[in-house]
Amino acid sequence: MVGSHASELMKNEGITTMELTLLVLAAGMGSRYGGLKQVEGVGPSGETLLEYNLYDALEAGFDRVVFVIREAIREDFVDRVCSRLPDRVSYQLVFQELDALPAGFDAFPERTKPWGTGHAVWCARNAVKGPFAMINADDLYGRASFDCLGEFLRKVPDGGALQAMVAYRLGLTLSEGGTVSRGLCERDGQGMLRGITEVHGIGRQPDGRIGYVGQGADVAHLPHDHPVSMNLFGFTPEVFEWTERALVSFLSNHGRDLKAECYIPAVIDEAIRDGRTSVRLLDTPDFWLGVTHPSDRQHVVDGIRQKVDSGFYPSPLWG
Repeated sequence: MVGSHASELMKNEGITTMELTLLVLAAGMGSRYGGLKQVEGVGPSGETLLEYNLYDALEAGFDRVVFVIREAIREDFVDRVCSRLPDRVSYQLVFQELDALPAGFDAFPERTKPWGTGHAVWCARNAVKGPFAMINADDLYGRASFDCLGEFLRKVPDGGALQAMVAYRLGLTLSEGGTVSRGLCERDGQGMLRGITEVHGIGRQPDGRIGYVGQGADVAHLPHDHPVSMNLFGFTPEVFEWTERALVSFLSNHGRDLKAECYIPAVIDEAIRDGRTSVRLLDTPDFWLGVTHPSDRQHVVDGIRQKVDSGFYPSPLWG
């Protein structure tokens, strides 16, 4: 589905590789929260985190948006997200459904959980023809992050040999309301990603240091500036081939598991190990804003208000 604004006349075959696309993974919005709570207003005029991401991406030079959602939330999503966007925002809807699978695989009735971010990216393969950034729908990433990723994507060589991931400083991604899960990144001497390890239960310890409970109930401490993934990637279209390969492997081994998911970091890890790609880490000074715990919402509201009061964001956002 192509958006109802100026993008109405846009056709997939008209997309050129010079365009930069923002791919927004939003299929889990209803399933995780029992409704579209992620699009509750946090800005002075009811703006959502997603709207601020779109604004930052447009300011950074991205041209169009592809939303990956579920058919079941289409009406609510269009009403509560797409209808608020100005005419200059070209968007397209792509649907991530349980039965949208590679040839030879079928969904089974007991499965209700989405297949994961790797599957979500694969579902967008026919809507994206050039370099693109991938984000979650319910995190605020920051202007500087989109700026550096946009600059990278404009210069990325053809052939899919190089991808990018924006690396945040761990200490700028924590929640005051409780612990978080983060993808801890391993960087080599050339600034390239060697691997991502998902770690749960990270938070500030009573002594102020950052850590998590490791093996044997001992606390493993981490430095403030340890690079972490917040699912902000820059890809070339070759990633769709890798996601299909990883998805076929995942379905062959875990297709009957009711809760297992194919995650995009695992797809990238496999592609790096196989020598099919390399991923440059792009450091950002931005801090993350998002609602992991209920008490986080006020922190987000206050953070947005500070940016509005400083003149960084206009109010209302879309003029």
